[in-house]
Amino acid sequence: MAGTRNLYIETFGCQMNERDSEIMAQLMGEDSYLETARAEDADCIVVNTCSIRGKAAQKAYSLLGGYRALKERRPDLVIAVAGCVAQQDGESLLKRMPHLDLVIGPQNIYRLAELVAAARDKAARTAATELRPDFAIPPFLPKMDGGGPPHKRFVTIMQGCNNFCTYCVVPHTRGREISRRPEDILAEVSHLAAHGVREITLLGQNVNSYGRDRQATGHDPLDFPALLRAVAAVEGISRIRFTTSHPKDLSPELVRCFAEIAKLCPHFHLPVQSGSDRILARMNRHYTRADYLAKVAALRRARPDIAITTDIIVGFPGESEADFAETMETINFVRYDSAFSFKYSDRPLAVAADFPAKVPEEVKSERLARLQARQDEISQEISAALVGQTLEVMVEGRSKNAGRQWSGRSADNRIVNFDCDRQLAPGQLLPVRVAEACRHSLRGRLA
Repeated sequence: MAGTRNLYIETFGCQMNERDSEIMAQLMGEDSYLETARAEDADCIVVNTCSIRGKAAQKAYSLLGGYRALKERRPDLVIAVAGCVAQQDGESLLKRMPHLDLVIGPQNIYRLAELVAAARDKAARTAATELRPDFAIPPFLPKMDGGGPPHKRFVTIMQGCNNFCTYCVVPHTRGREISRRPEDILAEVSHLAAHGVREITLLGQNVNSYGRDRQATGHDPLDFPALLRAVAAVEGISRIRFTTSHPKDLSPELVRCFAEIAKLCPHFHLPVQSGSDRILARMNRHYTRADYLAKVAALRRARPDIAITTDIIVGFPGESEADFAETMETINFVRYDSAFSFKYSDRPLAVAADFPAKVPEEVKSERLARLQARQDEISQEISAALVGQTLEVMVEGRSKNAGRQWSGRSADNRIVNFDCDRQLAPGQLLPVRVAEACRHSLRGRLA
């Protein structure tokens, strides 16, 4: 195609970043850029970064540094860094890495094509990282003829966070909570459904507080439970998921949604972070272990088959062996289906970076290994109990294994591989009888 250029995007981090990268690719596509699978072939490279943990940020810095040689060979190549590291470091990234052209914060991704054009035409190096108090998430309808799975998509409903957990940089990198207009959300969901999408995941840093900012300014009465009910009314959507939630904002109305909305998948990711009340207070989480366990119990009363997953930070400053033991007790009591667990790391701008009594690295590693080993046992026990049951599985595609095996996900978000001789399509719902519980998946056959 005449006049086209190539775009390469590398994405680190959460589902919000994945969705932001999809948006940037579409916007650049409207400006005659085609995505390529190789950075070496690109006319523009975008690295969409995550700074929630030190390891993710270091990976991004390393990748960006490696592109210096490409820039030296091709001075017309435009290199942009987006996402939370971009917002966190701002103009200092331009000074640190002279081969970078653009630094773009999360609120400014909608300006990407304009900023890339300016960098190419004027050789202007720019840091677009302002966080505007009047920012509104623009209306946006995804194109359906490009990448992305045909049967499921992410839909951003809000961004930013007001909670200021002491270990977290999100309020600094994504700003305060901004809820998207409900009519824009429903227009996007309807658009997706009309193009064959059957499963959507609603995204936000804290979806439980959706709509509160708009209510405070006299806009919409719609809160998150009401939004879920409106989304469920969209014809063609079979499954609804959401992430992520803050336990302090989990309301009885949202719990009831799991009992009353058939399309809402029985899976809840509810980050606990620690089982110690002392550490939870130092984290500024605004709940106790007892509060958290009461909400877990309410969810299981509303939907007995619900799968509950979580996030856990090991080795927060001041965490004693007794504090860690309380986290282990919480894991054993709740019996999470799975857990994302990781070692605490100091993050720029986060309050806990200045906390004393840092836990030695070797202690953090040992505790993390203990926790993950126990969680693996629990996960395997839960999976083994599903053998013999029939699950409704949404087809994703061919399994990675050879032969006639297909892969899909159950409503509670488990990977299920199964044999089938006929051709299937992503998005089909099929009953699969579980025959075997593997370490990270289930195997079965069509019922």
